[in-house]
Amino acid sequence: MAKGILGRKVGMTQLYSENGDLTPVTIIQAGPCDVLQVKTLEKDGYEAIQLGYEDKPRRLASKSERGRVATISSKRSKARGESAPAKANCEPKKFVREIRGTIEDGVEVGTKVDVNAFEEVVAVDVTGTSKGRGFAGVMKRHNFAGQRATHGVKKCHRHAGGTGMSATPSRLFKGVRMAGQYGNEQVTTRNVKVVRIDTENNVLIVKGAIPGPNGGFVVVKETNKV
Repeated sequence: MAKGILGRKVGMTQLYSENGDLTPVTIIQAGPCDVLQVKTLEKDGYEAIQLGYEDKPRRLASKSERGRVATISSKRSKARGESAPAKANCEPKKFVREIRGTIEDGVEVGTKVDVNAFEEVVAVDVTGTSKGRGFAGVMKRHNFAGQRATHGVKKCHRHAGGTGMSATPSRLFKGVRMAGQYGNEQVTTRNVKVVRIDTENNVLIVKGAIPGPNGGFVVVKETNKV
């Protein structure tokens, strides 16, 4: 089933169980999300639902973003006599993502998805954008040990060292660990245990850490790991 939701990472805290065990948890403000589009196998080649989270002011939304959630009539469409597909008729959304999988009964364009969908879910996969750390060297980016502190090493203690190859192939293979952009990429933390669900406040509490800064957008999907 396509069981997923969009939200924001609020932050981390800790919970105590009745036995006194301490559990580090992350709080996610999950939903409610509007269903903007339902993709089918016959029309699109795969099954998925498109969700939108958090309203975006209309003055900041482009025409394509407004047309995704509501019908915008034009002279060309009227002349062709085209019938627009079903729209959610809601405000433009800041965060839009697809959740692939078999579509549940009753999920249609315009309906809402909230944390109630995760009542019987034990574990989830959380996808977010990791914190960007800028251009970093090999010691920070790849945990290299660096050069020796003495014995001939002069002003290059944090360098990577030799990266050259022999006369054959006389080039570097792709994937050699070097300095470069660190972070600011999509990261998925898999099989994260669901600790608690607060349906009144649309809050999902999961065990451990998830990628991204506080306030960052995340995608939460039911895991397929056993």
